[in-house]
Amino acid sequence: MYPDGVSVGIIDQRKLPFAFETVKLRTTDDACHAIREMLVRGAGCIGAVAAHGMFLAAQEAAEAENFDAAFQQKGGQLCKTRPTAMNLAWAVERSIAAVSAASDAAGKVERAREVAIEVADEDAEWCRKIGEHGRSLIETISREKGEKEPVNILTHCNAGWLAFVDYGSATAPIYAAHDAGIPVHVWVDETRPRNQGARLTAWELDQHGVPHTVIVDNVGGHLMQHGMVDMVITGTDRTTHTGDVANKIGTYLKALAARDNEIPFHVALPSSTFDWETEDGVKDIPIEQRDGIEVAWIGGEKDGEEVEVKLVSGDSPVENYAFDVTPARLVTSLITERGVCEASAQGISALFPEKFGES
Repeated sequence: MYPDGVSVGIIDQRKLPFAFETVKLRTTDDACHAIREMLVRGAGCIGAVAAHGMFLAAQEAAEAENFDAAFQQKGGQLCKTRPTAMNLAWAVERSIAAVSAASDAAGKVERAREVAIEVADEDAEWCRKIGEHGRSLIETISREKGEKEPVNILTHCNAGWLAFVDYGSATAPIYAAHDAGIPVHVWVDETRPRNQGARLTAWELDQHGVPHTVIVDNVGGHLMQHGMVDMVITGTDRTTHTGDVANKIGTYLKALAARDNEIPFHVALPSSTFDWETEDGVKDIPIEQRDGIEVAWIGGEKDGEEVEVKLVSGDSPVENYAFDVTPARLVTSLITERGVCEASAQGISALFPEKFGES
């Protein structure tokens, strides 16, 4: 939040790694645009921006005849921007519930501001704890290999600090292990079509000094077959309470290759990413379909300037599915802020009994 107390600052992730630019959000429409057009992306970051978008919405609703009706309408507007992302709806609903308890417009605006800060602070703390819990998994492999040999970790898309408020989910254990002196090396999937791996994860790891190598998306299976991957860690945009994982398109294929090669496949997430209602992720998680232009064109740098290049022949039709679902049976474990658990209702309920009506 900017010092002016009425606007919100974000990093425009579309510009990285070639330029570091920030954008000021002043209205709900600004927040919607930032999420929909992927100036911001990643589960935790979307949730935090959504919560701050609700603070902007509260300021606008204070000028309306019916605050609560206007506030909820703007919350619905935010929720429609990225339908697969669980943190988005979670943050909006949390803000609406908290604000409804305030008695006047000024109090409602202040409560929305407090919730926005709470969501961001929680996200950072939860990701820090994910790093602590996940580091033990890397330590175990390091001991088995011999402490001088790097642990080779494959990840997909960007689930780093850019995708959250800090630390990241999938990268948090990597950073924690690296900082503790455990040798690691990360295989970074480019992650078509928007190349969040090549552009964002690689940039993050480089900034932190973590050894890494960028690869095309389809190399992962080959590396696994030849013993060059010790573990896979990905993030997730929505995980059912039964353990099914919705993440960036291509994650399912990595999980299949990992299972075939007996390589552990871990998914890191804060509890804000759990979908506590949905049973069957493959059937019931809504999969966002984005504009085909993201597939047909690719961006990069040439002579110091960002350029767009067309990849697809003529007017060939393009489909752009943004996510796929990895069934729980292919997930070795979930890494959360409360610890590591099996990807099943039983495993998740052991860490979050209150969500299952258990004492």
